[in-house]
Amino acid sequence: FVMFQASESKREQFRRYLEKSGVLDTLTSVLVALYEETEKPNNALDFIKLHLGAAGPEPADTEALRTELAELQQKCSRLMEENKELRNRLMQYEPSPDGEAEE
Repeated sequence: FVMFQASESKREQFRRYLEKSGVLDTLTSVLVALYEETEKPNNALDFIKLHLGAAGPEPADTEALRTELAELQQKCSRLMEENKELRNRLMQYEPSPDGEAEE
C-alpha cells in the first residue's frame, strides 16, 4: 500500500508540473481544435505537430536561411583572409617578440 501511495504522489506532482507549465492547457486546446475539425485530417499527428509549432520551418524559410548562411560563410572567409593579410603587413612594422626588428 505504501508503494502505491508513493507512486500516486509522484503522478500528482507530475500532473501539477504539467498544469503549472501550461502543457495541459496547450494539449487540450490542440485536441479541441482537432475535435472541432469538420473534416478530420488523414494524419492526426501531423495536425498536432502543426498546431504545436513543431512542424518545422516552411521550405521558403529554409531556402532563405540556407542562402543567408552561404553568404555569411563567404563573408567570414573574406574577412579571415583580409585579417591574415593585415596581420602579415603589421608584422613588417612591429618588432619580433625577442626585441629585434624583422626584415
